[in-house]
Amino acid sequence: MNKHSHNKVVYKPYVMGQPSLLPPDLEELIPAEHLVRTVHAAIEQLNLRILHQQYQGGGTSSYHPKMMLKVLVYGYVEKLYSSRRIAKALRENVNFMWLSGQNRPDFRTINRFRGEVMKEIIGEVFASVLELLIEQEHVKLEDYFVDGSKLEANARRHSAVWAKNTQRYKEQVQQKIRELLEEIEGANEAEQEEYGDQDLPEVGEEAEIDSQRVIEKMDQLNERLRQQPKDKDLKKAVGQLEKDYLPRLAKYEDQEEKLAERNSYSKTDPAATFMRMKEDQRNPKAWPKPAYNVQLGTENQFIVGFSVHQQTDDGACLIPHLEAVEQFLGGLPQNWTGDGAYGTEENLAYAEEKECHAYLKYRTFHKESKAKYRDDPFRAENFAYDPESDCFTCPEGRLLPFERLEIRTTKTGYQVHVCRYACLDCSACPVKEQCTRGDGNRSISVSWNYWRLKAATCQRLTSEQGVKLRSRRGWEVEGVFGHIKYNRDFRRFMLRGLQKVRTELGLLALAHNFIKLAAV
Repeated sequence: MNKHSHNKVVYKPYVMGQPSLLPPDLEELIPAEHLVRTVHAAIEQLNLRILHQQYQGGGTSSYHPKMMLKVLVYGYVEKLYSSRRIAKALRENVNFMWLSGQNRPDFRTINRFRGEVMKEIIGEVFASVLELLIEQEHVKLEDYFVDGSKLEANARRHSAVWAKNTQRYKEQVQQKIRELLEEIEGANEAEQEEYGDQDLPEVGEEAEIDSQRVIEKMDQLNERLRQQPKDKDLKKAVGQLEKDYLPRLAKYEDQEEKLAERNSYSKTDPAATFMRMKEDQRNPKAWPKPAYNVQLGTENQFIVGFSVHQQTDDGACLIPHLEAVEQFLGGLPQNWTGDGAYGTEENLAYAEEKECHAYLKYRTFHKESKAKYRDDPFRAENFAYDPESDCFTCPEGRLLPFERLEIRTTKTGYQVHVCRYACLDCSACPVKEQCTRGDGNRSISVSWNYWRLKAATCQRLTSEQGVKLRSRRGWEVEGVFGHIKYNRDFRRFMLRGLQKVRTELGLLALAHNFIKLAAV
């Protein structure tokens, strides 16, 4: 006989459908320190006047915007990025029921609030949260750590329109139009006598052929066709222009307008640019994906600034990012810290203009910390320079006088003034192979302004404060990106279009800050 057989098993009561005198109070079901209470308390303290102004009044009643904001932010806190999942949680999840006061907006209402209402005011709402963080002394707006990362767009991966292809196809169509019009004009004896062997102004080789010019020319050809209705060749040419060439030309012009000097865009989301993702960099066969370049700035791992860009280069995104931050903060943090992508002449000059301290590493900063590179006698910075004669002298004593000034304009429109110096004669130089890899004489291209800015930046970066800020940057902003991508499992936007994607990033930043606030 089993020695435990005499013990009676006791279970806790389990009775489904048992009636209760009163329905359960949702307040009692939520722990006092639960994150949902942090979201509720924080948003209750915000000045949401700008949010109420989005409602014009009249018609049927609307869900309260404060409730909608709480539900939407808490949805992002709980990694529910789909409006359908949030609507489902409002019906099934006790926390969402309590937060919404048991209101149950459907997914269309939630999506409309996120995509239409919030896109106009996400910066102001985010700024209100920052004011709260400043009041509670979590953020001081002194040290700003910036970094960028690519997040995939809500678009098909095989929907690319490439700028090079668009330009090539457009030129092919323009050439066919030019040849067709020249063939038509060549058959017109009266115009041939008037213009001789020259092309008509409308179709000359130097004239730019666009859809508007083709439409104007078609009007002229249609008028001629009414006078010569039996001209089959003319009728065929007009039909080819109208049904084939003109629609194709208009399509390529539309593509160029959407490209807006980018190298690509997605047909599914024209605001997205095809970029190489960080996780695909080690795979040479991986194709670029439609994505946005997200820039974040943090302090104490709270997100202080955010922006969305269509350019792949982080350095070109810094000034627009800081301008957006200044717009909703009313000012800029004093110290900016970033990696080597940001230390361009344009960005360092902008920091000087704003009277801020740039701890932005330029691309050769780490190389210069190594004595082998820093002390290399053939490095341009180590050549002797005489300002009176405006001339460099190489280690072998040969002169490199000033040759010319070059003004290089970046994609953002910033002008870099580059002075070029070239040796008069490097022949028979015993160290030429160490000095230059080129076949000709050694030359140096110098932006004196950049050299000055780099020297000041290097001094800051190597100072005691600079070393501390550089050591913080890794766990500050890179840690936030890691939290968003891996802990929050957010690698792809749900919405489409630059404005809506910015709204979604703002909601993600709000959610991150509330999670951080609950943890401190």
